[in-house]
Amino acid sequence: MVNLEWYRTFQAIYKTGTLTGAADRLFISQPGVSLHLSSLESYVGYKLFDRTGRKMIPTEKGKILFNFITGPLTKLEEAEKHFQKSTEKHTPTISVGMCFETFQITLEQYISTLPFNVIIRFGEYPEMLDQLDKSVLDLIITPQKGSSANIEHEAFSSETIVLVGGAETDDRDFKKLLKQGDSTAVEDWLKRQKWYGTTGDMEHLLRFWKINFNKHPDFRPNYIVPNLNSIVRCLSGGNGLAIIPDFLCKSEVEAGKVKVIWEGNPKLKNTLYFGCRKNTQYASEINLIKNLFKKVMVTI
Repeated sequence: MVNLEWYRTFQAIYKTGTLTGAADRLFISQPGVSLHLSSLESYVGYKLFDRTGRKMIPTEKGKILFNFITGPLTKLEEAEKHFQKSTEKHTPTISVGMCFETFQITLEQYISTLPFNVIIRFGEYPEMLDQLDKSVLDLIITPQKGSSANIEHEAFSSETIVLVGGAETDDRDFKKLLKQGDSTAVEDWLKRQKWYGTTGDMEHLLRFWKINFNKHPDFRPNYIVPNLNSIVRCLSGGNGLAIIPDFLCKSEVEAGKVKVIWEGNPKLKNTLYFGCRKNTQYASEINLIKNLFKKVMVTI
């Protein structure tokens, strides 16, 4: 008999494109993800992905299976949520969507203090906007605004995407090149350094390079780690470079473990929004979560 978790794992691999990304999303080990996938492929009798380098490319059979299961899986998640609400009348359950790193820096430390149940979901921003509109999520934290008339967005903070380095990174030559205004020499110096990146999301590096050098970076990071917070921990007290949001390394910068080497010219900034439905029965609970975020992050 097929295990429902095999389908959930298959869907996570399909959406993230990597086994590691699926493991991060589902909070299981990568060997567990591999086991679920191999079990499902054995059950259906054909390959669902082609392994090419670090990416998992869905086969035609895989695409067909994804189209069949994604709707029913969403329905099951909705049923799970509504069932929990109906059986816990005195304790509401609030579903919150955000990126994994934002959760670790902000809400994680306060979860145990909340007087209601909380479900934290991680995913891509367009997916979270869709789930908010469909009442799967009650609140999202996002740098992207949707177009649904059912959703309202409240700007509450901003992040600057910056070039950071470990405390041992020697950036004196880099500073000289910046003063000279030699963009080509600046880019060449950067490409000679050791870089950190993540498995699932290179958007920050791509956008930073495009806005400062008007091109895509023609190199790949030397070290690929699970998420942005892992990058900060790897850089702390050491050597290397990465492009990350400034708020993720604020405490490490203040402690002298990590340093901001360059903010770019022009600066790359994102506005962060709370997104919630206009008509919600959980306004007080949502406001409590919002206030926790405003307590931790610099507000606009």
